[in-house]
Amino acid sequence: MTKTPTIDWLTDLDIFAVNRLPAHSDHLYYETMAEAKSAIPMKLRYYLNGNWKFNYAVNPSNRPEQFYRLDYECSGWGDITVPGHIQLQGYGKPQYVNTMYPWDGLNDIRPPEIPTDHNPVGSYVKYFHVPENMDKRSVYISFQGVESAFFVWLNGEFVGYSEDSFTPAEFELTPFLIEGENKLAVEVYQRSTGSWLEDQDFWRFSGIFRDVYLYTVPEIHIQDIHVQTELNPSYSVGTLNVNMKFSSEVPSGSKLVGEIVDVKGNLIETTYLNVNQSLSMEVKNPNLWSAEHPYLYTLFIQVYDPSGNLVEVIPQKIGFRKFELADKIMRINGERIVFKGVNRHEFNFRSGRAITKEDMLWDIKTLKRNNINAVRTSHYPNQSYWYELCDKYGIYVIDEMNLETHGSWQKMGAVEPSWNIPGNKPEWENIVLDRAVSMFERDKNHPSILIWSCGNESYAGEVILNVTKYFKSVDPSRLVHYEGVFHNRDYNETSDMESRMYAKPNDIEKYLQENPDKPYISCEYMHAMGNSLGGMYKYTDLERKYPMYQGGFIWDYIDQSIIKKDRYGNEFLAYGGDFGDRPTDYGFCTNGIVYANRELSPKMQEVKFLYQDIKLIPDRNGVTIRNEGLFSNTADYDLEYKLFHEGKELYKKTSSIVVEPQGEGRLEFQWTDDLMGDTGEYCIHTSFKLKESTRWAESGHEIAFGQFVFEIEEKVNENQALSIRDLRVVHGDVNIGVHGRDFTIIFSKAVGSLVSLNYAGKEMIESPLVPLFWRATTDNDRGYSQTYHSGCWLTASLARKCVGIDVDEKNDRFDISFTYKLSISNEIEVKTIYSVYPDSSIRVKSIYHGVENLPQMPIFAVSFKVPATFNQLEWYAMGPEENYSDRSMGARLGIFKNTVSENISGYVNPQESGNRTGVRWTKLTNCEGQGVRISSTTEPLECNFSPYTAFELENAAHHYELPNVHHTVVTVAGKQMGVGGDDSWGAPVHEEYLLNANEKMEFEFMIHRI
Repeated sequence: MTKTPTIDWLTDLDIFAVNRLPAHSDHLYYETMAEAKSAIPMKLRYYLNGNWKFNYAVNPSNRPEQFYRLDYECSGWGDITVPGHIQLQGYGKPQYVNTMYPWDGLNDIRPPEIPTDHNPVGSYVKYFHVPENMDKRSVYISFQGVESAFFVWLNGEFVGYSEDSFTPAEFELTPFLIEGENKLAVEVYQRSTGSWLEDQDFWRFSGIFRDVYLYTVPEIHIQDIHVQTELNPSYSVGTLNVNMKFSSEVPSGSKLVGEIVDVKGNLIETTYLNVNQSLSMEVKNPNLWSAEHPYLYTLFIQVYDPSGNLVEVIPQKIGFRKFELADKIMRINGERIVFKGVNRHEFNFRSGRAITKEDMLWDIKTLKRNNINAVRTSHYPNQSYWYELCDKYGIYVIDEMNLETHGSWQKMGAVEPSWNIPGNKPEWENIVLDRAVSMFERDKNHPSILIWSCGNESYAGEVILNVTKYFKSVDPSRLVHYEGVFHNRDYNETSDMESRMYAKPNDIEKYLQENPDKPYISCEYMHAMGNSLGGMYKYTDLERKYPMYQGGFIWDYIDQSIIKKDRYGNEFLAYGGDFGDRPTDYGFCTNGIVYANRELSPKMQEVKFLYQDIKLIPDRNGVTIRNEGLFSNTADYDLEYKLFHEGKELYKKTSSIVVEPQGEGRLEFQWTDDLMGDTGEYCIHTSFKLKESTRWAESGHEIAFGQFVFEIEEKVNENQALSIRDLRVVHGDVNIGVHGRDFTIIFSKAVGSLVSLNYAGKEMIESPLVPLFWRATTDNDRGYSQTYHSGCWLTASLARKCVGIDVDEKNDRFDISFTYKLSISNEIEVKTIYSVYPDSSIRVKSIYHGVENLPQMPIFAVSFKVPATFNQLEWYAMGPEENYSDRSMGARLGIFKNTVSENISGYVNPQESGNRTGVRWTKLTNCEGQGVRISSTTEPLECNFSPYTAFELENAAHHYELPNVHHTVVTVAGKQMGVGGDDSWGAPVHEEYLLNANEKMEFEFMIHRI
């Protein structure tokens, strides 16, 4: 291969690696056993992270072409931090696009062409001295991640070139090193042939975004190890086989020693061999690795020179596990596996994909705490440390190679593969296969990886099929995944499993009912964009019904939002288009169950519940425990159960019960019947909590939950204490006033509503009670074009006419009724009836008479404003997090507290949020405890308290666009449609969670003063 670099390589399909060292395993190595056992940072590595001199050019024509020369002065350049993205450090701008290529509409090109007018070039320079412990030894450099193509020079001499943003590129520097200061120059191009293969749904960055380090090796060095474990049919004997490649010829007489130790450091097995032998060892009755029990042995490979001196020690974690496809079912250690997974981008809201070990540690603990047992590395290999964590903490991994060519075959949602790459084009095979090889060789020894994935959304063809054949040839111990064969069944053998994106539950069920050949996983499902995840249970319910349904991976784990400052200098979370990036796909990057700032979104409540391995099913007398775990009994958990009456705790007890994996048990409650002597509503909470702290959660962490709600007799009517004689009604020309001992309630004939609620001189109403039929559209609503389909209800919420007012004196109350007609149809009649009682309480009843040929109604509610000083909330409802009719499985009935500002969820694009279902009562007070209590009468309500109206939220694209807070907006609903989540580009909310406009609806609630 020529050593004269040229930018023509950027579009040359045959040149994607020049002088790059062969890919190899990511094992660590040390020079002493003490270092290897202590797992200290490798002394044989020297990190070049930190400050580099930097020049940015918008295209190659403007780059400083000779900057790598020793005599080229770079001291006047700017600075940049490595690892980090160029576009997040003041150079250029980030761009977010989903399926289209980032130059769509700007450059009329076809692969492998790249734009010439806009191809940002980052010129990096780092000066360093060779560390003392590397002096007189071979020295190499490792770039763990550079996007998307780069050239390397050292001291003016060309070293090498590489593409593939997400796997390491390593080069030998030894021939180019000089004494004293060395000048390392790296030229990074954002666009290259590889850019056509990296059309993932993410922000388009460039630069050196992962670690860079120098390394040297011992005089005898094992460059690559391939660890393979096998188990006999009874899992009683584990066999370990290790193939090794040395970096150079090994001196005759050198020896190897292999030792296996358990987690306590006990020596299990030792073997001695010559360097030309493969290492093979047996472990009797091994502890098996699984996500439930991630047991890791440590293999120490020791290399001795001919004189008997120890020169290298490799500590390699080993997990004995067997993953296979048997009887059309995927099994781990013989048991049917169910993936309770998420797709995960590497992301940090300040540093993009340049994430830290702290970020990864937070992520892995969050997965474990919320019952998530699997991750698909969407859509590229992650940092090596992530796989170490998955091995250690217990997460099943689909490891996905860096391939997505979405824009080459799908246009405006339609499949049109006329120029799809790689397809059946042999000229693309080497560059694609190189990515598979690089991922496999680096990651092959991680027991957490169960499945190799050939990439994402690249259609299908011979090239990707050959990637599968490669994986199977080098690693028969794992399965291979690829979803794209769904679009072209000629290449069905590419994937060992049926894997579809965003198939609806009925479609999945249809597949499973037709005696399929392959098990099914949803590689992407439950598009969690904004306020979403409604109806998730419809998917998880399939797990028990169909053995060949083996779970799925939510899209996705974390919002890809980036910190930006508004014009006042305040930080906010930005999405596509906020950086002037065009083309862009705007807010489509905010799909996480975790916010970009690594706070949990309310959606996680549902995920945690539906992903429980242990199901708790209580009744009045006890709780049935169904343990769906594969290998773990319940001995590590305390079973806690509580009895509540009207939200107040009456009884609490902690017990222990051991239910074996895939078994069922029963525990009877210990309370006596006299605990339930009062009438009213009772609720039983049951939960399993950790007895002892683990590496991922503290003792007491709840891992499973179940509840049972029941009622004893009927509640007593609260409104009989006083007589109607205690009320005075004033019929004015414009207003109707109802006066009590220390309160005044005014209804306006002109407005047609309740306009004043004055308790002891304190006015509560700042905006009248009005019927409401519109909620601020969620991201899923927008994707479904809710405004187009149901926009008439937005109009109806703003344009109504009061056509009738009635006042009726009852024995115990005064009724004031308002009848409304709506502008969208004269046939629609809505009535609101206010019943005022002598104790100052008000019953509000809203009635809607159904009308044919109208679209679905987003919400049937009443809404009003109170002063913003009333901002303290207490709920007896489903909670603690927001919930909706189709996303309430994970919520529990209880008394919860928050504030109006806290009740707004952090979805990046303002939308409907903060709702609670099952509302029995809620209190809205100021800091002095004054306010109102809103309560249900017959059926529980849905309520929301927000600083903003639905229309203010509707008209804001960012939170900073919302008005200053002047009010608390109260919304009380009989019904609200669900939030949906099958996808965010057209899937409707499931039928049973819609409000049909042709049906009569009514609800009522009470307002009490506090």
